Amino acid sequence: MSCTEQPKKETAQKIEFDLYEPSEMANLMNEMYNYNLAVKDSILNGNMPSHFPMEFLEIHKAEMTNGKSRNTVFNSFSEVFLKAQETFHTTTDSTLVKQNFNNMVNVCITCHQTECTGPIPRIKKLLIQ
Repeated sequence: MSCTEQPKKETAQKIEFDLYEPSEMANLMNEMYNYNLAVKDSILNGNMPSHFPMEFLEIHKAEMTNGKSRNTVFNSFSEVFLKAQETFHTTTDSTLVKQNFNNMVNVCITCHQTECTGPIPRIKKLLIQ
């Protein structure tokens, strides 16, 4: 045995990260949220919604998150959501625009209660009090 320090062996470990890549549907839902957050602010500032975002129609064909698939419940809620979006975008009565906007947000919440519940607290922040 020697009194000198033994050199430490360096072992190289390769660390791989599994980065989350959102699906087309997750990206679309985030776009919908961001758009509606801006619309909420606009409504609170006394402005009426201007146009229906046609990209929301992608809800019918956007690639779902792995392990998820469209079913009759999702398809039904998609149609109700799009109709609710159209309703508040075509509202000309300023007293109804907040109510119609909240109806649309509540459609989102109700749909998310059936399967993907994680975003519900975030979605509730869209409601106009």
